[in-house]
Amino acid sequence: MFKKVDSSQLKVGMYIHDLSCDWMTHPFVRNRFLLRSDEEIRKIIQAGIHDVVIDSSKGLDVQDAPTLAQARAATERELVQIVSAPPVVTRISLGMELARATQVRSQATYLVRTVMADARLGKAVELDRVQHTVQDITESILRNPGALPGLLRIKNKDDYTFLHSVSVCALLVAFCRSRGLDAATTHQAGLGGLLHDTGKALVPDGVLNKPGPLTPEEFELIKRHPRDGYDILRQSPEIGPIPLDIALHHHERRDGSGYPDKLAGDAISELAQMAAIVDVYDALTSDRSYHKGMPAAEALRKIYEWSKFHFNPVFAQDFMRCVGIYPVGTMVMLESGRLAVVIEAHESNLLAPKVNVFFSTKSKTYIKPETIDLSRGVGFGGADKIVGHESAAKWQVDPMRFLSLADA
Repeated sequence: MFKKVDSSQLKVGMYIHDLSCDWMTHPFVRNRFLLRSDEEIRKIIQAGIHDVVIDSSKGLDVQDAPTLAQARAATERELVQIVSAPPVVTRISLGMELARATQVRSQATYLVRTVMADARLGKAVELDRVQHTVQDITESILRNPGALPGLLRIKNKDDYTFLHSVSVCALLVAFCRSRGLDAATTHQAGLGGLLHDTGKALVPDGVLNKPGPLTPEEFELIKRHPRDGYDILRQSPEIGPIPLDIALHHHERRDGSGYPDKLAGDAISELAQMAAIVDVYDALTSDRSYHKGMPAAEALRKIYEWSKFHFNPVFAQDFMRCVGIYPVGTMVMLESGRLAVVIEAHESNLLAPKVNVFFSTKSKTYIKPETIDLSRGVGFGGADKIVGHESAAKWQVDPMRFLSLADA
């Protein structure tokens, strides 16, 4: 049986099923193992891991600990309450913005690739080009906050590093906007988001794209990238303090367990704390060479749990409201047995977005695409509801093909 236990309850002889942290946090080569020494327990606690999942069928039990299912159910109830606030209203429809968002995605990805290549050669970042790209991303978010992030949900594993930077920029701009930050601050945060991983240019590709777990030595190489990125960006005299701060501190955690400076609490700036949440969310939801991306709702659940220690709880909850349980581009299963892709959040009910249905799981065939507003009742174009996320790979479908029906 899987149970959620506090790290202080760990004992030698327990079997760790999940370290309950993002994989760039813990010092272990594997996620599942039998605890064989007090030293291993000490390493877990020192890594800032505050709770874990144990498998009581493979090791010692904690009798009064909640099961994993019970812990998740409690978290889901809290999440539903958190995301009850209305999302940011869009200016134009998804269908109208998709073409421009596709072009912005392509141009921004090429720019990040160029920045990384220049950094490897010791060249300073050409900030003028980056400024224009951040402005294009911001304008796309202002027109429709779901289009560009929705497109960026799908990442080629080989281009992950570049697409991740674009995605962090777009999500951070949307996050700043949803929290009511001014345009100048939002733009500087966007610069920081686009350039936050510049230091990874100095990490060997074999380590950066390694298909398996990192060794402790490789992990130390990865942990150098915030400082390296900061040093690279400082070569551009016009760079501002916000992008530098985000590049240096997006891996800091409020309990002091992050890196490179082990800052704690409010010693970490507001924007660096926001960037940390966005960075982890995009990493969790993306396919990597060594990691299968998880649904948005599961990633938000983890961020919510980690916000007790690693993130500012208020910022974490604000981010959940910003992206919603079902972001644009999410593939969902409806009660009717149809697959659909989310195209727009509802103004007051984030659990009932607009979707495009396109596939029947009962007949295992594509069906005539149709736009449905799940907030409407029988006879008003609704009468269906989401029962959960679904994997595109499982059904061998491409939900992104059906985003363009938004205006149909």
